[in-house]
Amino acid sequence: MASARIEPVTGDAVFLVNELVRLAVSQRASDIHLEPKHDMMQVRLRIDGSLVDVQPIALTVALNVISRVKVLAKMDIAERRMPQDGQIAIDLDGGKRVHLRASSFPASQGEKVVLRILSSQQILAFEQLGMDDAAQARMREVVARPQGFVVTCGPTGAGKTSTLYALLQQIDPRAVNVVTLEDPIEVEVYGVTQGQVNVRAGFTFATGLRAILRQDPDVILVGEMRDAETAGIAMQAALTGHLVLSTLHTSDAVETIVRLVDLGIEPWIVANALSAVLAQRLVRVVCPHCRRPAKLERDVWDGDELLLHAGSDIVRPKGCEKCMRTGYRGRTGLFEVVELDDELRDLVKAKAASRAYREVFAKRQIPSLRRAGVQKVLAGVTTVDEVLRVT
Repeated sequence: MASARIEPVTGDAVFLVNELVRLAVSQRASDIHLEPKHDMMQVRLRIDGSLVDVQPIALTVALNVISRVKVLAKMDIAERRMPQDGQIAIDLDGGKRVHLRASSFPASQGEKVVLRILSSQQILAFEQLGMDDAAQARMREVVARPQGFVVTCGPTGAGKTSTLYALLQQIDPRAVNVVTLEDPIEVEVYGVTQGQVNVRAGFTFATGLRAILRQDPDVILVGEMRDAETAGIAMQAALTGHLVLSTLHTSDAVETIVRLVDLGIEPWIVANALSAVLAQRLVRVVCPHCRRPAKLERDVWDGDELLLHAGSDIVRPKGCEKCMRTGYRGRTGLFEVVELDDELRDLVKAKAASRAYREVFAKRQIPSLRRAGVQKVLAGVTTVDEVLRVT
């Protein structure tokens, strides 16, 4: 590991914590990891979804750094055997205030602390998500309708919530009543009523969604479909004249449709409520300062379809100071956008198997996530390695 050979830093804990937060914000990191080891404290930043080592902290000040974080987060400094969490606000130079969520975890070599930088979660403009023009036009048309159910799907960290927030930007909150139910609230959206679930207090997605329906909503955003009850209420809301936006942890559009039916909701309800499904992944963008042309070494396939021949012109990252030697700077989305029509609704009502949907998608040439990724490779936006990693 490159950072292990660097001399660990020492100094005042207050100064070190401020410097770490300043570095993380300047590098657009989403999280700071402080990990105690037997000879030092390892420090890593999550930048564009990947962990990057930075200079470690000497053991002589490591405990003071952890204590400083716990004081700021209003945690119990003496408690080292139980996990704790809290909120922090740090004022950096130039009057910039950074909000962080701190979480401690007792490990074998000491307490590990992770700081999530909340102010790094900016709302992306719809045009910046990475969708092609045709998909953008379709999604604008879908969210302009007065009712329907729109689902974004993908694994954790695929940018689903960012997509929902971007879709909300297409709706004028002055003209309609927009209410959200999230866990947790990632970004404050002006003009939108935002609620946060509290399971301990009995405020779950299902109870919250029932309460929202008594608030005269036009548009409802539900952070996640975690159970059949929540999905059932959301579908009924979509059928009774509301636009509902939500997310699901499934790998692609076909799996999402099949999962909604498998949750035990009546197929006719799913068929009539569901408007569109967006499957998505995030790929890192090649750093513009150190990218270089290259040739593809081997063919790229999607199932039995050849997408890219060996020898094709591509770009490769080299790594420089600007991108912290990673070769990448920033991320963009890959999208598979499926709008439901009568043919697909008939398949839903018939509880069709995944294969039947895939045959229809292939016949219509709906681009898969991998195909969408290859288009970005050919445009010089990302690399084949990134596309293969996430698809």
